[in-house]
Amino acid sequence: MAVGRSILKRIDWLTVLFYLLLVLIGWVNIYSSTFIDTDNSIFDFSTLHGKQLFFILTSFASTVILLSLDPNFYERFSSLFYIIAMALLLGLFLFGKTIAGATSWYDLGFFNLQPSEFAKVATALGLAKYLSDIQTDIRRRKDQWYAFLILLIPALLIIPQPDPGSALVFFAMTFVIFREGLPLYYLGIGLFAILVFVITLMFGTVWIAISIALILLLFMMLKKKKFKVPVLPVTGAIVATLLFSLSVNFVFNNVFEQRHRDRFSLWLRLEKDPQKLEKIRKTIGYNSYQSEKAIESGGLWGKGFLEGTRTKGDFVPEQHSDYIFTTIGEEWGFLGTASVVIIFTLMLLRLVFLAERQKTDFSRMYGYGVISILLIHYFINVGMVIGLLPTIGIPLPYFSYGGSSMLGFTALLFIFLKLDANRMKEGY
Repeated sequence: MAVGRSILKRIDWLTVLFYLLLVLIGWVNIYSSTFIDTDNSIFDFSTLHGKQLFFILTSFASTVILLSLDPNFYERFSSLFYIIAMALLLGLFLFGKTIAGATSWYDLGFFNLQPSEFAKVATALGLAKYLSDIQTDIRRRKDQWYAFLILLIPALLIIPQPDPGSALVFFAMTFVIFREGLPLYYLGIGLFAILVFVITLMFGTVWIAISIALILLLFMMLKKKKFKVPVLPVTGAIVATLLFSLSVNFVFNNVFEQRHRDRFSLWLRLEKDPQKLEKIRKTIGYNSYQSEKAIESGGLWGKGFLEGTRTKGDFVPEQHSDYIFTTIGEEWGFLGTASVVIIFTLMLLRLVFLAERQKTDFSRMYGYGVISILLIHYFINVGMVIGLLPTIGIPLPYFSYGGSSMLGFTALLFIFLKLDANRMKEGY
């Protein structure tokens, strides 16, 4: 099961370089955000940075196995991987360990395993397997719903943990389905639903009704000009929009937890009472406020390695995990954050190039699954830290502290690199 020389020659080393850069920069900033004066060695595995180094070394070792396996192995057993991943998610309801209010881990004694990180890999494989099946035609409505169901099952198992951030990642893989021919009107419906949701929260269903009345008036004016208006579909869309808008407040007040409502209230400025708004800022909004201040204090050049006053003062909670980007901003400044953004962007563009040059449908579709997962993590995490998006607890790939995420993201990438390295062989 050794890694063959031919594979090492054909592996895309540029992507590997991006991966190594992100892992190295991430670990340096974890070291900085968790460093205390009594730390004597970077190999002290009792510290957070020592544990992360162990996770990194384990991930490096796992790449040997991932690159050694036959590429057909991933396609042949993708359905089995998906079933095992769903079983692990389901098992959390019975055997899961609760950390920070979410029952998302298995306590293995020496290690807390978060199965949702590996479920992302399994779902990307399962979706690619289904879409690449010769019997699947994404233009058929039945096949479209089956594809969506593959993404919906893990999301529904993760939401009650509760971990809505991780659940959101699975919906991002709809990008793969669009790439393979899903009609774009689905995307329009999704964006329209988000718009109605936000407008309803901010202004109420009344404004939705007023907007619909204006649209109806416009249709009537167009009809007078002998423009054919599809009456039945338009009527159905209006009724569906009103019903969806009426359900928003119920879902917001009865399904969302208070901490999620507070995050939306802060992000959309829903709370009008200054005292209540200030209370939310000091609790739910505290992390975002402190992260923005930490990044702002870094200026252009940053304060220097281990010199971040807000980092040393532990102003930003969970700075070594979800908010690791703030350490880069404070200690390395705008140049440091811009460099990380550039590396991530170049890596994603490179992966798009690799996906498009694949010889099989399965490899291409899995490649776009990898891109979707990395992009949504990168976009939401950075947007959350700089205050553009509400706080959603998902890690920054290859940066944030965590063994499950490091192993999961490494497996996600190197399975694709193995498929790409074998693209010139028969069937690949």
